[in-house]
Amino acid sequence: MPTRRPHRKGRVLISLALACAAALSLAPGASGTPRRAPVDATAAAAARVPPGVTAGIAVFDRETGTFTERHNADLRFRSASVVKIMLVLDYLWDRGPDYDVPEAERSRLEGMLRSSHDGAASHYWSTRGGSALIDRMVRRLGLTGTAPPPASHPGYWGYTAITAADTVRVYRYLLDEAPAPVRDLVLGHLRAATRCAADGYDQYFGIASAFERSWSLKQGWSGFDSGGCTADQREAERAREREASRASGIDLVSEALHSTGTVGADDRTVVAVLTLHEDGTPYGTAYAWLTRLVGSLDVPGAVRPAGTWFPTWGSGVRVRAAATTDSAVVTTLPAGVEVLVGCQRRGERIDVPPHSSDWWAYLPQYDGHLTNVFVDVPEEKLPGVPDCA
Repeated sequence: MPTRRPHRKGRVLISLALACAAALSLAPGASGTPRRAPVDATAAAAARVPPGVTAGIAVFDRETGTFTERHNADLRFRSASVVKIMLVLDYLWDRGPDYDVPEAERSRLEGMLRSSHDGAASHYWSTRGGSALIDRMVRRLGLTGTAPPPASHPGYWGYTAITAADTVRVYRYLLDEAPAPVRDLVLGHLRAATRCAADGYDQYFGIASAFERSWSLKQGWSGFDSGGCTADQREAERAREREASRASGIDLVSEALHSTGTVGADDRTVVAVLTLHEDGTPYGTAYAWLTRLVGSLDVPGAVRPAGTWFPTWGSGVRVRAAATTDSAVVTTLPAGVEVLVGCQRRGERIDVPPHSSDWWAYLPQYDGHLTNVFVDVPEEKLPGVPDCA
């Protein structure tokens, strides 16, 4: 019989972290997510915006030509990396009819679209007119809520104002109006988005976690301290955002997390979910909340993954290729994030006093294993989860 463990109070003691650091490389830190009940990934629910979260939502079904979801669709948010699609479109706009792109530029475009490389975005922003680039794309695509960054911070492309409705319009242009070479280049890279972005942030939240492929996605994040795949302290950026917010009508202070893209066969549905979270919200918490929100939406053509969602605890927790600490590291988890568990199997026993377990959860979306010690439930063996074959 599995033994019950005491309920965690949301923090990891330094001695606890040091005890497991050698085996699991757990950095001392606090759990960002209070304990919650497991969630069936396939359960249908009405769209729900978590308390304290501001959301702009637009979901467009291309098959019927109608919106299935609209919530604050015209509310402006700072774009973060979502604006990179417009940077690419501006670069490609006048390169027809052959749309021949030099190899160096192809590499730069790939890094910006697949791994959200900020240096590539800054290159195009500085060489193609900065705010004038946004003005051009607003005119070309007929956008109504998009605007350049505030005059006080003209070089900050991530401060471009966007709306969920305009984001859908950008994707609809790509899918239905753009020349085939442009469509294939941009969407080809967005379908191959990497889990770990160039700045070390895990960008498989929202669409990528809530739905099975096929999907394409361009995500955005701003204001967080650390994003999972690697630690990345960003206090300097947050200070700039607070300063710029005083001179702008857009919230540049609250943590921003956006999930945009297409879902389903033949890119049936365009999804744009833009969110702001209370200042200080941990990345793993925002990641989990946005994924739950996206998963609750009416998205025609979407396939939801099978399994059960569980909260995790700890910081720097590793997902491994097999149920043992000497197997390869797949990635690290954002602190306190929720994970989808498909099954569980016995493996190496892990002791993190007062917790221990020889059961490991298989995470299908990572194709890797997580010791049940860091799944935030009191049992050694996860309730309601089948054994792996």
